[in-house]
Amino acid sequence: MPTLVIKSFPEDLHARLKQLAVSHRRSLTQETIYLIEQALSSPTPSTAEATDSYWATRKPIPEFEAALKAGAFRAGTDSTQIISEERDAR
Repeated sequence: MPTLVIKSFPEDLHARLKQLAVSHRRSLTQETIYLIEQALSSPTPSTAEATDSYWATRKPIPEFEAALKAGAFRAGTDSTQIISEERDAR
């Protein structure tokens, strides 16, 4: 069976995990495995929320849409360079 080692585990989190394990009458390892299983088996809310969020559904400004249509970002252009050039032009 594989072993998982977590380095620099926060002491306060370790204490809370240990308390939770005691309250459920599990070992620290059993409690950790249980919590990881629960976290990985439940659907991620971020996926559902991302499609409904303002940022996922907002309409880009016309200048950005025009740049996309012109192929401005297809060549792997660094966005920081574009922003710097735009600021220098002001």
